[in-house]
Amino acid sequence: MRTLIVTAFISLDGVMEAPGGEPGYRNTGWTFTAVEFDPAAYEIKAREQDEATALLLGRRSYEAFAPVWPSMTEEFAGYNAMPRYVVSTTLAEQDGRWPATLLRSLDDVAALKETDGGPIIVNGSATLARGLADAGLVDRYHLLVFPLLLGAGARLFSDTDKDLTALRLVEHEAYSNGVQKQVFDVVR
Repeated sequence: MRTLIVTAFISLDGVMEAPGGEPGYRNTGWTFTAVEFDPAAYEIKAREQDEATALLLGRRSYEAFAPVWPSMTEEFAGYNAMPRYVVSTTLAEQDGRWPATLLRSLDDVAALKETDGGPIIVNGSATLARGLADAGLVDRYHLLVFPLLLGAGARLFSDTDKDLTALRLVEHEAYSNGVQKQVFDVVR
């Protein structure tokens, strides 16, 4: 079974919306504007591209990344080279610059996890990440936690009333800018 990894930039209060400057959110770009850059904190992002064998996105993240990431050949070479999957019930047409396989349900994601291959990484995609967690499909979290309280915004974790999910901290580090890397495995 393939490992499904949710990776996210997240504020201390759980917000993951618009970390890179996506329009429409009042605190957009918070990873760049509110915290001093420390390249060491982003080591995990390069490692993810090296270790993952597929990228899984929700529709909105796919529509945001597809026009931009293909032209970022140096920064996102790994993501641009690996197979991409988009989970959506509404996406009718793919962006031809960044083709992806369309999955229509979380059952399709569960079936993808059963195929041969290495880790599947979920980047961005707050709604999808919450659904995957609620369905018990997430195996690991890669979190870069920023020392910020953003208040409103899309959150990584759902507020669905469900049974406890235990996590095991398998890697962590704090950086000079206050960002913390936290890698958790889901305990089954």
